[in-house]
Amino acid sequence: MSHIGLTMDDGPRTTRGHHRRRRRRRRSRFGSRMAVFLSLFVVAGLLAVIFFGGRALFGDRFADIFASPADYPGPGSGEVVVTIESGASLRSIGATLADANVVASQEAFVAAAEENPGAARIQAGVYTLREEMKASDAIEVMIGTTTVIAKVTIPEGYRISQIVTRVAEETGFVPGEIQAAIDEGTALPAYAEGAAEGFLFPATYDIKADTTPASVVTTMFDRFSQAADVVDLEAAAAARDLTPREAVTIASIVQREVRRNEDMPRVAQVIYNRLTGACSAHGIPAGLLQMDSTIHFAVNDDSDTVFTTEVQRQVDSVYNTYIHAGIPPGPIASPGEAALRAALEPAGGADCYFSAVNLDTGETKFAVTPEDHAANVAELQAFCRESDLC
Repeated sequence: MSHIGLTMDDGPRTTRGHHRRRRRRRRSRFGSRMAVFLSLFVVAGLLAVIFFGGRALFGDRFADIFASPADYPGPGSGEVVVTIESGASLRSIGATLADANVVASQEAFVAAAEENPGAARIQAGVYTLREEMKASDAIEVMIGTTTVIAKVTIPEGYRISQIVTRVAEETGFVPGEIQAAIDEGTALPAYAEGAAEGFLFPATYDIKADTTPASVVTTMFDRFSQAADVVDLEAAAAARDLTPREAVTIASIVQREVRRNEDMPRVAQVIYNRLTGACSAHGIPAGLLQMDSTIHFAVNDDSDTVFTTEVQRQVDSVYNTYIHAGIPPGPIASPGEAALRAALEPAGGADCYFSAVNLDTGETKFAVTPEDHAANVAELQAFCRESDLC
């Protein structure tokens, strides 16, 4: 039997070559592992040299590079109002919060935001936060906040026309839609008798993404009702033999006549003294209020002037208290809580006149007689000769 291509010497030679190759591969793998180990050792050594050498040269500032970003433990305290501008990145938001001392560092905020997928929902707007908050807590508050995109402040003494203009300017709402919501009168107190003037309460209102002209107007009416409850409007008006609407009308005149809260109860007392005829002996016909603020309303003058002209004082209007006796038919502006309280709790006393004497500070002086009043008016005229506020 013939064996082609195979001899007795072939088998042993093949086996020995195979073992040599296996040994070479083992040595090669061992060498590779040693090379990797030595490389890592060298890199670790270099890092150690850089770290400890850098720390020796630059102190803890160098070590801070390798530390976690500064963060407050929370929960924080106080109140901070922060505005986030449209298009702000997470880094710029973090910088804004760090500048306001809401978070300890921009880096802490960014790190916390990267761990919270909801951070992407933070929108532009105005947020009320605390000082020294933990960054992750600040993010949760901002995510959970119905974002305030604007704030509208209605000053005391504004009329409906001024309120419509202010709300439109601050919100972008269409003035006609605001006026329509006012005319609809949703949430208007029943004693307002369907007329909104005087019942849109002066305060600061948050405008959110879902705010509408109707909702902001309703909030103003609701806020008036809250103030009315605080001063016990209905009961206190009844105690003075007034309807709530009449009391609000007096409060609105008080609000437009003087700036300082401390003067309001005395102005209210002047009104009552003129209504009752207590001032008739001092030159004021019984029942005539003779208030310039009502003339301004009658001629649609929204300025802050304290003066009227002889022509204006002859205007044919039911709001002309120089020629029509008694309380005007309705409020002439939106009174604040101090004016409401003054109308219900007048100062008492015999005052029949008052006059501003300093339009810069709002200082007002009171008088019983026309002679004393003339002296106060002369003081105002002297002020006006030196001031451009008149």
